Amino acid sequence: MNTKQPFEYVVRDHGATVLRVCRAVLGPTDADDAWSETFLAALNAWPELPADANVQAWLVTIAHRKAIDVTRARARAPVPVAELPGRRNDGSGDDHDVGSSTDVGDDTDELSDAVAGLPAKQRQAVAYHYFGNLPYVEVAALVGGTPAAARRAAADGIKNLRGRLTVPEGAT
Repeated sequence: MNTKQPFEYVVRDHGATVLRVCRAVLGPTDADDAWSETFLAALNAWPELPADANVQAWLVTIAHRKAIDVTRARARAPVPVAELPGRRNDGSGDDHDVGSSTDVGDDTDELSDAVAGLPAKQRQAVAYHYFGNLPYVEVAALVGGTPAAARRAAADGIKNLRGRLTVPEGAT
């Protein structure tokens, strides 16, 4: 008989992988929430999961869905601004350029920034294949398309990352 391990072992064994996937897909700001939501959903579904299931692939799939939920919620959320467009501080009401805002919490490392700058399909393919260790067949099922398209998106993503990242002198 094939029995399942306790859920706390699942979190211990796969938590870091799921967090890497969430960070790669969403960035550091929303990753922790998506990670928590992933494991809450997984805990609820754990009793029904077959004992011989690929737990890591199952968790990455849940993380993918939670990332979609976070992205949708972010798109619906209001964007706070320091000043209403079209109003000057002097109350004149004349239109003006509000200027560019700076990102809050810009404490991410170079790799996170580079991954976040990838187009969505490339970012997801890199995250699910390289960070989540999923084969291209499963990456394709998550992002849509064929395994060949998922492989191409991941390869293009890695090529883009190599172009964006600085390699320390003497490294190969």
